[in-house]
Amino acid sequence: MSLNDIVLSARGINKSYASQRVLEDVDLDIRSGEILALIGENGAGKSTLMRILAGATRPDDGVVSYGGEAVVIGNVMHAQSLGIAMIYQELNLVQSRTVAQNIYLGREPLRRGGLGWLGVIDRRELRLRAQRALRTVGSKASPGTILWDLSAGQQQLVEIAKAISFDAKVLFMDEPTSSLSEEMADSLLRLMCELRSQGMAIVFTTHRMPEAFRVADRFVVVRDGRNVGKAGAKDIDEATIVEWMVGRPMDQHYPKRAVQIGQTPVLEVSGLSGGMVKDVTFSVRAGEIVGFAGLVGAGRSEMARLIFGDQVPSAGQILLNGKPALNRSPREAIQRGIGLVPEDRKKDALVLDHSVRENMILAALPKLSDFGVVRSKRVSRMTSHYTEQLGIKLRSLDQTVTGLSGGNQQKCVLSRWLVLSTEVLILDEPTRGIDVGAKATIYKLIGDLAAEGLAVIFISSDLPEVLGLSDRVCVMSEGRIMATLDRSDATPELVMRYASHVAR
Repeated sequence: MSLNDIVLSARGINKSYASQRVLEDVDLDIRSGEILALIGENGAGKSTLMRILAGATRPDDGVVSYGGEAVVIGNVMHAQSLGIAMIYQELNLVQSRTVAQNIYLGREPLRRGGLGWLGVIDRRELRLRAQRALRTVGSKASPGTILWDLSAGQQQLVEIAKAISFDAKVLFMDEPTSSLSEEMADSLLRLMCELRSQGMAIVFTTHRMPEAFRVADRFVVVRDGRNVGKAGAKDIDEATIVEWMVGRPMDQHYPKRAVQIGQTPVLEVSGLSGGMVKDVTFSVRAGEIVGFAGLVGAGRSEMARLIFGDQVPSAGQILLNGKPALNRSPREAIQRGIGLVPEDRKKDALVLDHSVRENMILAALPKLSDFGVVRSKRVSRMTSHYTEQLGIKLRSLDQTVTGLSGGNQQKCVLSRWLVLSTEVLILDEPTRGIDVGAKATIYKLIGDLAAEGLAVIFISSDLPEVLGLSDRVCVMSEGRIMATLDRSDATPELVMRYASHVAR
């Protein structure tokens, strides 16, 4: 098959789960020697479409063609026999097995001669084959290494080596860089380009637009299970892709708010120090969003934990409505009306094996209880109200929170503080790990909360969103606030100069 020939195509693909339509009349062409970025919000149907083409899910109707001929891909093994492989966002590897065993699981070479009929594995041949596959993807891992001893990036390479061992001609990758460091992500993107040059067709999803534009030859965008746009990478820009994804122009992501900002500070922080945080002073008024910008390691998250009482300050003063509020624990902060949405919601905010309802009320149990007994009607009324207010998409409040998309998990964490009538809300990287459409929803929600009178501290590594949402911007470096800029004065260039000490 020649480069850029259509190797795999789909026409009129439909898929529903119960009454929920996931894909509707979707078309897709995949060409050899090409990288295709399949873009859309969480829940748009990207992963389902890839799973159908990789044999993991059956469509309700539609036609799939491979090499120009219609084919019914019955299961994953059938797809692999055709040269179609998929690497899932959650890696499909056995942690307790070796690298070689994972690459050839179920396909191990057997000893020749007398022992072959007994199913005895030829371990030397297994090791040699695994070495060849690993060499192809540039992995230095030993075939005999137990998988759990490898980093996430190294395990990703094992998955790709496994796909190559099937002589894959089409490779699907679902959010391949989501759990990788910047260095490992860079290596993976270079490998994808190398595999493309060898004639492989690669289809991948990502919410990291710079990565998509770095490697993709074409973009296909889906929204609500439908095709909404496609274009060559040279013929499109990020703003157009985002508009296709969410159905509105990108400049509407940071809605202008007509908010009456209070005259006196709700929160005053003076000379706060602790750990790497040094002599931090700032204030936030009701209805105001104060953004914190800075490079990685600037001390912004550490500052948030000091205010919230998760770490004890070594010096400084915190006033809430003019009264001392130096918190010695998160419990004290919560009782005073200070809430924190932490940087890692799965590790520090959510109880993953509990329901959405339980996660929403976790910090408010005293408020929702009488003499230690939780009032179920009160809980039901309040959680239903905030689910509707925040637009949390779910099947049921009783489903586990792991079943929600990243954006809806973040809304669940935010709802916890609304239940408590919080006065000061600290948001630490609130849009990390969620797609562009969900980000726009979170931006609007933050603006709405400020409009209701909350004092908001907004920490983000995404400079455009800090500048787009904040009324004032504090720039931190090495644990100190280097500058506080009004929204009208804060430009990307000036912020980065302060963040990197150039404007001292």
